[in-house]
Amino acid sequence: MYTKKEVEIGGRCMSFETGKIAKQTSGSVVVNCGDTMVLVTVVADKGTKDAGFLPLTIEYQERMYAAGRIPGNYFRREIGRPSEKEILTCRLIDRPLRPLFPKGYMSETQVIATVFSADQEIDPDILAMNGASTALSISDVPWAGPMLPPESVMLMMSIS
Repeated sequence: MYTKKEVEIGGRCMSFETGKIAKQTSGSVVVNCGDTMVLVTVVADKGTKDAGFLPLTIEYQERMYAAGRIPGNYFRREIGRPSEKEILTCRLIDRPLRPLFPKGYMSETQVIATVFSADQEIDPDILAMNGASTALSISDVPWAGPMLPPESVMLMMSIS
């Protein structure tokens, strides 16, 4: 079932769409703001393993085509190790999400954020954080969310 919700924050419209893309995931959402578009998907293993820790994997992928850059050399930088910004964004998404999972939840869970398009005004990592929270909220994964990134909270406080 396709659903689209729009929220205005700081004079900009942020939209959340679900039900069109990645239907086989536990939860997926496409977040748009301006010309920036991010797809966030959540997949969780149904079985539980006694790993002793929460096997949560967060991936943030910012492709060069999203910003309109196409690599011109033979050795493409996208292939292989993620950039420093991608690693830091993964940590930004992981840190507030991890404590919101219940104690004893040991199912392997993956949250993957892929930037489809990016403009110079809207930072896609904020959309990825909001999308991760939304995708986990609509999935069947037990989670005590939602959460807001600090930038969104500060923006909302400055509006009121």
